Order: sequence, then structure tokens, then C-alpha cells
Amino acid sequence: MDLPTLWFWVIAALWTGYFFLEGFDFGVGMLTRLLARDNTERRVLVNTIGPVWDGNEVWVIVAIGATFAAFPPWYATMLSAEYLPVLLILLALIGRGVAFEYRGKVDSDRWRRGWDLVILLGSWIPPLGWGLIIAGVATGLPIGKDGVLVGGMGGLFTWPAVLGALALAGFSLVHGAVFVALKTDGDIRARARALALRFGPFLLLPMAALMVLVQVRQGGLVTMVIAAVGLLAGAGAFVRLAAGREGQAFALLGVLIAGATLSLFGSDFPNIIASTVDPSFSLTVTNASSSPYTLGVISWVAAFGAPAILVYQGWTYWVFRRRISAAHIPPVHVP
Repeated sequence: MDLPTLWFWVIAALWTGYFFLEGFDFGVGMLTRLLARDNTERRVLVNTIGPVWDGNEVWVIVAIGATFAAFPPWYATMLSAEYLPVLLILLALIGRGVAFEYRGKVDSDRWRRGWDLVILLGSWIPPLGWGLIIAGVATGLPIGKDGVLVGGMGGLFTWPAVLGALALAGFSLVHGAVFVALKTDGDIRARARALALRFGPFLLLPMAALMVLVQVRQGGLVTMVIAAVGLLAGAGAFVRLAAGREGQAFALLGVLIAGATLSLFGSDFPNIIASTVDPSFSLTVTNASSSPYTLGVISWVAAFGAPAILVYQGWTYWVFRRRISAAHIPPVHVP
């Protein structure tokens, strides 16, 4: 495997890790109004992701940074064509991070309600935006010879792209509910488990539809197998959740998102962004890659840096592995 191909799959793996980790992270934020009945239960939900949410966001920074280093035209075309969704995502992530830190600074219901709304919006916008972007990039965009979007922003809202937005948002809701069931105890755990079992299959329908659509349109044997494994894992997640095995269900949902992301990235390989205007304008692994020297340097950096990051993040999850409940939440204290 040559370095451009290797880095294409590394970037696909980075997006997979981001969607897996931030999927439940966003899902918890999306469910703060639905699952929590009072401020104490909302604090339980926020505390389930409190130690890890900022570390999870590192994955998207690394994914975009790796794209810039390994495939500059891919980076330039994707972020310029999708600048409006990217801007909305950035604003949502900034507001969400601030809300996590500020919601407990004032002992006021109105204050907390305001920041809870920011958390809610900041958790809904990114999965919708990233789903739109990644599905659109993987299935083709109306880009011209110079990599510039043709026809305005309306060209971004293709059926596969809109389906991608719904798919990632639906997956995040289910993944978040299963994570809450895995990390909490008491009534909130029971409600999260019941919600995932009752609505989860319907929420995952857009992801299943997107995977089937992409494979029918442009998939190959390998990506079809990857997609099939992902879909089977998604079905198995509900079987294990019904049996009370939240950890196994959580892991199987990880296989689902890996199958969806990798099959989506690989379905049009070696194209990176296929042009729907003229196939000759498409960006490919070959014509969009950096020089062999650049790819070699970033490969050595990744070889030493990636294991350290994985060990540190794994240690963080291990330290904060225990379940929490409303009984663990102390009274409101404002410094």
C-alpha cells in the first residue's frame, strides 16, 4: 500500500473514531431535555461526559489536520465548499464547551435553562452538519476544474447528503441513550434503556438507508461486506441491550458506525471527492496527495504521537468508568 492510500484510510479511521466518541457525547447533550426530569438529573447527564467530551473533540482536529497535511486540495475543496455548515458547527462547538463550564456558575434556574439550551443546540448542530458534509463529500459534489463549488450552496443539499445528516443525528441519539444506560444507575438508566429500545431502530433507519443507497450506487464487494457487517452489528446492539448488556450494545454500535463510515469513504475509492459536473474534475488519492517527503514526515509523527494519545485517552476512560446516579450529585454550590 502506497503512502497516499495509507493516509486516505488513516483519515477515514480518524473520522470513524470521532463519530464513535462524539456520537455518544453529542447524543447525551441531545437528550438532556428528554431524559432528565430536573436539574439534578441534568447534572448526572452532563457529568457522564464531563471528563471526556473535550478529549473526544481532539479527533476531529486531528482528522482535519491530517487532511490538510496529506491532501491539501481535499482540505481546501471540502472546507471552502462546505464553509457554511462548518461555520455553524464551529459556533455550536464553542457555545457547547462554554455552556458545560458556565451552567453551574450561578444558582439560578433561568441561568441554567439558558445554558442548557446552548448545550442542546450545540449537540444537535454538529452531527447534522458533519453528516451532511461527509455524506456529500463521499457521494459527490458539483465542483469545477478549480475545485470551487458550482451553482451555490444549494448544490450541497443532495439526497445522500441530507440522508447523511439525519443518519448521524439519529445514530448519536441512540448511541447517547445507550451510553447513559451504561454510565448511570437508577431511574435515569431505566429511561435511557427504554428509549433506546423503543425508538432506536427507527432512529437508525436513515443510516441503514444511506449505507444501502451508497452501496447500490457506487459500492464494491469489499465495501458491501463492510456495510453488511455494520448493519448486522447495529441489529445485534438492540438484542444485547434488551438482555441488559449495555456495554456490548455500546461496542456493537461502534461497529455499526465504523461500518458506515469506512464503507462510505471506500465506496468511491480512489476518488476523494467525485465531481458531479465532470468526472475529470474529481479529486483522487493520486492527484490530491502531498509529496512523498511530506507524507513520510507525517507518518513518522503519527507513529510516535498516536499511541501516546490513545493510551492517555484510554486511561481517562478507565479512571472515570464507574456508574453515577442522582445520589452522587452534591447540592448546588456556586463559587
